[in-house]
Amino acid sequence: MAKIQIIAIAVSLLFLLYIIRLIVKGKLREEYSIFWIICTVVLILFSFWRDGLEIMAQLLGVFEAPNLVFTGAIFAVFIYLLHLSVVVSKLHSQNKKLAQDIALLKQKIEKKNNGD
Repeated sequence: MAKIQIIAIAVSLLFLLYIIRLIVKGKLREEYSIFWIICTVVLILFSFWRDGLEIMAQLLGVFEAPNLVFTGAIFAVFIYLLHLSVVVSKLHSQNKKLAQDIALLKQKIEKKNNGD
């Protein structure tokens, strides 16, 4: 086993343990952790299976295996950013509705206090 392969496996496993720790402490929700766990498992898989990246590149018609890594990473980042954009849009709408509800409740309270 090459030195870089051992380093890649160790770093990937440490990252996986860190993700699990964040989940246990409640700092990372399970729905978001799935993405990170899948990416880390893929890194661990290709760290153990050195020829796997070359085989996948040939199957997908990519001439250089490192290009497959960058293409996959960019694609994963775009998907994750799209997901986060949807979540932020939903939270923005909920926040706006809550602010409107609070304003209406505040208006009712002020009316009630002034009417007494």
